[in-house]
Amino acid sequence: MKCKLDLLTCFLKLFPKLNPLHPPLGPKRTVSLETPAVHHHNHQRALIMQRREHHRCHQVWRKPFYGTSIEREEYRKEIREQLKRQMEEKSAELKLQRLSEAKESQYLREVDHLALFRDREKKIQHSKAMTAYRDENKRLMEQSWRDRALTRSQEALKERELLRLNPINWSGTLK
Repeated sequence: MKCKLDLLTCFLKLFPKLNPLHPPLGPKRTVSLETPAVHHHNHQRALIMQRREHHRCHQVWRKPFYGTSIEREEYRKEIREQLKRQMEEKSAELKLQRLSEAKESQYLREVDHLALFRDREKKIQHSKAMTAYRDENKRLMEQSWRDRALTRSQEALKERELLRLNPINWSGTLK
């Protein structure tokens, strides 16, 4: 079988594809451009290539079913190795996927931690600002209460002084 494949390969190397418009042997281009030998050569070449492709595709299945016990065992060994390779590739892919997921979750945890830290800082700053605002309002209210009390006491003193200097005309006789 191997000789046949080598023979086909040798044939294709010895007989390359020919250009019908420029025949290699004989006269130059003819008026009618009929080159049956070249066309036949290319057709035979195409048939040989089709046979070789068919043989390549279909003889693969011959080994596991109709081959010798050694060939069948080699086929099974090849299949096992392919399956092992596929399993290793799959496990390596899953490992990479898990690593990327772990990195992503770590990144998301850090982002979440940073966001919580920022929120806590904002709350603390807001609390400090509200405390300062409250304390300032309290101070202003106490100041205004003191100012009012002082104003009232000054007005009371002023009225007493006026009353002392100018007593009220209760009988209404003075105008």
